[in-house]
Amino acid sequence: MGFVPDHDAEIMVRFKRAGLIILGKTNTPEGGLLGVTESVLRGPARNPWQPEHVPGGSSGGSASAVASRMVPLAHGGDGGGSIRIPASACGLFGLKPTRARNPLGPDDGEGWNGQVVSHVLTRSVRDSAAVLDAVSGADRGAPYVAPPSPRPFLEEVGAPPGKLKIAFTTASLFGKSVHPDCVAAVEDAVTLLQDLGHEVSEAKPEYDKEALIRAYFIVVSAGTAAFVAKAAKVTRRRVRRQEFEPVTWFLAQLGRTLSALELEQARATMHQAGRSLAPFFERYDLLLTSTLAYPPVKVGELALTPVQRLGLALMRAVPARKLLVAALDALAPPAFEPMPNTQLFNQTGQPAVSVPLYWNAAGLPIGVQLVARFGGEAMLLRIGAQLETARPWTTRRPQVI
Repeated sequence: MGFVPDHDAEIMVRFKRAGLIILGKTNTPEGGLLGVTESVLRGPARNPWQPEHVPGGSSGGSASAVASRMVPLAHGGDGGGSIRIPASACGLFGLKPTRARNPLGPDDGEGWNGQVVSHVLTRSVRDSAAVLDAVSGADRGAPYVAPPSPRPFLEEVGAPPGKLKIAFTTASLFGKSVHPDCVAAVEDAVTLLQDLGHEVSEAKPEYDKEALIRAYFIVVSAGTAAFVAKAAKVTRRRVRRQEFEPVTWFLAQLGRTLSALELEQARATMHQAGRSLAPFFERYDLLLTSTLAYPPVKVGELALTPVQRLGLALMRAVPARKLLVAALDALAPPAFEPMPNTQLFNQTGQPAVSVPLYWNAAGLPIGVQLVARFGGEAMLLRIGAQLETARPWTTRRPQVI
């Protein structure tokens, strides 16, 4: 649309203040909405491990750049897994910090009702911790802030984590099935953690999956409607549906039909999930899951089918609420199936990380996710560093290098 901002986001100000050199913008799906990076504008980003596969999304271009050694680290935003998903697909360390740990200003107080957090994708635990020290903390006018860390995050790297009580599950949190490779990755991590002296047992928190999935799409739809409205504001003209990808326009249409009551109920559902999970993380220090439910898919594998495209075209022409909701009910389950394990912790605001411990027989990375209690990045950095020492992953290099 030709729009160029006249100021930096606060996190970019802090990147520059820390001495980072900005090279450019990497490929992302429109609006950061999808877990694959195959934009109509830029084409697909590709996975350096096997270019016929996707690098995940929405920070897929960032992950591909780091994994291919173009850069040592790259920025990513995570509103439903968009740091952890590409980290898993590309064999990287991808930390989603606690809600409000890193700034979203000066233009936004929060994203997707608190689900969005910005940070970086890195090859090492050390680099992620160092950047967190450089950029974390509230900016001016922030509506809320994460609990302060008692010492620099970099000091947690190499600090003994102690004997931790870790729960694990091989189940799909928001989906139905899990690929055997992803189950194997979790089981492998369980063995490694036990060998390191931790107490690991099978358990998972209780939560209302269906209510949380509905809340997720209500919040994302409302956020997408606001994204489209902002595009109209900054370009100072009425935007047209032809200027947006079908999924973006569909979610914006759905978002415009929502009531204030529905949005408030969705927020309450997410906040209740945070309350419900808190006792679980008093019994356990960490939760271990697979990051994704399936290995990285091939480019185009999750693209809309011709029938789905036709259906969304009809929605654009006749945006009746009942039809929009019916279309969402049809599209949501298959969208969640390959990547169902990250969204819950955006909703609760807890920190979570994807750790690259496993590669399948095809040579593709399969990350595992570790989740800590609210404000618990220190624990994730300690255990991440311990795992990196026990099984170094930075020496593994994609074939494209």
